[in-house]
Amino acid sequence: MSADPYLARAMQPATTDHDAELVRHVAPPDWANPTPQERYHLVVIGAGTAGLVTASIAATLGARVALVERHRMGGDCLNYGCVPSKALLRAARAHAEARHAAARFGGPAVSGPGDFGRVMERMRRLRASIAPHDGAARFRDLGVDVFLGSARFAGRDAIAVGDRVLRFRRAVVATGARAFVPPIPGLEDVDPLTNETIFSLDELPARLAVVGAGPIGMEMAQAFARFGSRVTVVDRAEQVLPREDADAAAIVRAALERDGVSFLLGAAVVRAERRGAAKVLHVEAAGRREELAADAVLVAVGRAPNVDGLGLDDAGIAFDRGGIEVDRRMRTTNRRVFAIGDVASRFKFTHAADAQARLVAANALFGARARADRLVMPWSTYTSPELAHTGLSARDAAARGIAMDTITVPLAENDRAVLDGESEGFVRIHLAQGRDRILGATIVAEHAGEMISELTTAIVNRIGLLALGRAIRPYPTVSEAIRRAADQHRRGALTPTRRRLLGWYFRLVSRSSARTRP
Repeated sequence: MSADPYLARAMQPATTDHDAELVRHVAPPDWANPTPQERYHLVVIGAGTAGLVTASIAATLGARVALVERHRMGGDCLNYGCVPSKALLRAARAHAEARHAAARFGGPAVSGPGDFGRVMERMRRLRASIAPHDGAARFRDLGVDVFLGSARFAGRDAIAVGDRVLRFRRAVVATGARAFVPPIPGLEDVDPLTNETIFSLDELPARLAVVGAGPIGMEMAQAFARFGSRVTVVDRAEQVLPREDADAAAIVRAALERDGVSFLLGAAVVRAERRGAAKVLHVEAAGRREELAADAVLVAVGRAPNVDGLGLDDAGIAFDRGGIEVDRRMRTTNRRVFAIGDVASRFKFTHAADAQARLVAANALFGARARADRLVMPWSTYTSPELAHTGLSARDAAARGIAMDTITVPLAENDRAVLDGESEGFVRIHLAQGRDRILGATIVAEHAGEMISELTTAIVNRIGLLALGRAIRPYPTVSEAIRRAADQHRRGALTPTRRRLLGWYFRLVSRSSARTRP
């Protein structure tokens, strides 16, 4: 077990029937660890997405596999991340749509608060229904030896789980990461929430302070504002979603402001305190200090890799506060051991963990040389509208000295977006300068996370934008914006020389027609 107090709080026993059902699958109290086999082809530490996918692939191929988990199988994604957060976001969108139906679409007038308790009950019920897919029994039935308990390296080719030793030919560390809680004086006294604890709420906080304007902070800020909380977001950065294009991030910020979210950007929390029932953050910005009182504080400022207690030094595995050191093939400084997912990657996404697991399964079992640095990694922030990106950004290209042509199609020019009342946003595609090769893309749209995969597929398979434009799309759809981008690219390919040649051709055709006219 980790000594981290915030993770320890996230590991409290189940308090509802749905939570008990979840635990029955992902951390069964009566689970009996198997007798270890003499030697495993693969031992995986951590049963989040990275570990589950690796173990499943290896077992399906016939390898002897052991999987160790100290807390709950399914990792952050099932328990504290993708699954519960997206359930909340969908409920929040329904609340917003109902509230604005009359003004926007002539729908029925709706007023009054929703039922936050039912929102959370629905989330827990759905999470429990998904849990068997990640559960201990399923992986046992796949042929994996599942060990529940804390793992620690007992040398370069062995892992101890309690009094049992698992010897291995290869191992994979997939222990993930936890919410980072900065050492702000007094922060512990206000009992801050993180993504590991916010889904345990049953009552809606009237005032919510969110520290961090990254994806988690922005998603939860909008959701809770739509449920009825007065939400204020504080961040040191001058821009929300700071790794995104400024104009894309500005559209998302404006959407949150319409939902009632306030922002204190370029601001730092320097101290926190309890003052009666209130939780007060002391915020400093541009040399001025102000107080922000809230009923709950959510900290969403990043992730810290779970490396403590693993005995990495005993296995000759190098690591630092950023995580485990790996090469391009995700191999650690111990050539028998690989590390994947949040514990070893700058891409802290479930789909990144899944992709790395598929790559490392081949590298670890068969000595393949697949490289993680060649993966094209998309991502999406699931606000309304969503902001999705894939490949290179303009900032990335500038840092690498790569010249690009950029095409931006506003959704105000897309019929479906206009008809849906969702015309704020754009499709932006970066091309290698003077060529038809797609290097990257950013989409701001209500379903940008769904749309970005078409462009990721094009980058991976070197499909040009002109080829995408030749595909016929149903009308009206927002994805037609990609075809419009292709049309712009095609028009841009009409250089002055080509225009002169076409002019000569049509004049020639006209003279020929005149001569043959009766």
